[in-house]
Amino acid sequence: MLSTVFAKTVRDRWRGTAVTVVSLALMLLFAMAAYREFDVGIYDELPEAMRVLIGVPPGADIAALAYSVIFSSYGALALGGLAIAMGAASIAAEESAGSIGLLLGSPVSRTRVLAGKAGALLLLVTVATLALWGAGRATPELLDVSITGMHVGPFSLHFGLSSAFYGLLALAVGAWTGRRGLAAGTASGVMVLSFFAVGLLPLVSGWEDLARAFPWYYLNGSQPLLNGVHWGHVGILAGASLALLALAVVGVNRRDLRARSIGVTVLDRLRTHPLTKAIVERLQGSARVSRIWLKTASEHQGLLIVVAAIMVWVMGVMMGPIYAGMSETLLAVGEGFPEGLLIFFGGGDLSTVEGFYQVEVFGMMAPIAVLVVTISIGARALAGEEENRTIGLLLANPVPRTALVREKAATMVLFGAAVGAVIFAGVAGGSWISGVGLDVGNVAAAALLATLVGLVFGALALFLSASTGRARLAIFVPTGAAVAFHVMNSLAEINDAAWGQLSPFYYYISSDPLRNGLDWGHAALLTALAAALVLLALPTFERRDLRQTS
Repeated sequence: MLSTVFAKTVRDRWRGTAVTVVSLALMLLFAMAAYREFDVGIYDELPEAMRVLIGVPPGADIAALAYSVIFSSYGALALGGLAIAMGAASIAAEESAGSIGLLLGSPVSRTRVLAGKAGALLLLVTVATLALWGAGRATPELLDVSITGMHVGPFSLHFGLSSAFYGLLALAVGAWTGRRGLAAGTASGVMVLSFFAVGLLPLVSGWEDLARAFPWYYLNGSQPLLNGVHWGHVGILAGASLALLALAVVGVNRRDLRARSIGVTVLDRLRTHPLTKAIVERLQGSARVSRIWLKTASEHQGLLIVVAAIMVWVMGVMMGPIYAGMSETLLAVGEGFPEGLLIFFGGGDLSTVEGFYQVEVFGMMAPIAVLVVTISIGARALAGEEENRTIGLLLANPVPRTALVREKAATMVLFGAAVGAVIFAGVAGGSWISGVGLDVGNVAAAALLATLVGLVFGALALFLSASTGRARLAIFVPTGAAVAFHVMNSLAEINDAAWGQLSPFYYYISSDPLRNGLDWGHAALLTALAAALVLLALPTFERRDLRQTS
């Protein structure tokens, strides 16, 4: 039975791993090809501390830049996110889908089921790491680029162990709580918080050692690409991962497992309170599920709370005081920082407050926050109901298929707008508290455009969910497309190429909304694109034969 659980998990998850590996390998190829024409001599003018921070030794060629941009940021976040998705789904998703009873009904212990799931996670992360190591070695050979002095293998070891750590963290949380959203949100929050903490703390005098408290430090803190394996850091990552695995075993064996998700939602609590009972019951409607959007909102409330908390506090309110305390340091760094590297993080100029927020918040994190929520809702809106075998129960009520799509889409738009609103509130509040002087109207414009570009890919996920009935496909394709379009827009900007206008991210960021305000034409185009994808989902779902089993 252990081998069956292991084999089934690998079979279910290998496609997402393959898509991630191929996407990152192509990104490395495109980035290294683009940077062959880049003047890397500017790196020698950077302060030594900054060169070490971004992993570029004196006299290095463009390979160091490509590895740093693709693997140390995009790659680590992508593979870490993939591991988190697998870890969160290992136990908690089986409970939510009602299939944990089928697994444990066979002569197999809880520990063996968890071991099969964890083994599949570790195997896929290992295979992905080896494949990316191969791509990291083959790409410079293909492009005739020197990688003298760089240790791709040791860096890959740190890279793989870091990803496994986040996956096992999600596995442990899911094993103890049985809540997939909480497991994924906790692990993702730790990863994102660590990413920015390790990047920012070394720039503040006296705070350098605090970075060691965050897991991301042990990915690149010793600069394994330049210095080889740091066995102490490898030992910390491996030891922490084993501890999390042991914790997961204890958790899954001590807890009463749920055969179906029966958690109490915010709406359930409001419904039992005498002051809000009448209002919620009126909104929710009758037992015929006349308010599908409320049902969908309840299912995704945990994800929204986690993302909103990170964006409003960590990436919002805290950024104002951080910039105010580091403005002189950032001014010195920004004068010599490579423009090409900044473009991959959304552009910006570290010597100005608008540029700082562009790099740290709006370049990557703001659209990612909206994408996480909209793609999750869009992908599971219809395909999730089919895979959970609840689509028949919904459509047995007097609810047309088109109404089901519309209400699911409405929830996606509502939650995307909510993330955009908290981004605006956090950034505007942090700016006001610290007195850094961001224009509130321009902040609103940037938050709106981030919301709209996130809704484009969420609508793509909804369309794929409606047309295929497969949630994983509806998650991985829009996610891969978002990464590819972001890189495409960045490379086009570096090369001053017009084909960047084919990317939705061009219409998000090219008008520099933090400085110039809202470009109404760009906002209208993104809105039209998202609306068109939702409209395409209506007839597609209406005409397709739905699956009643997973």
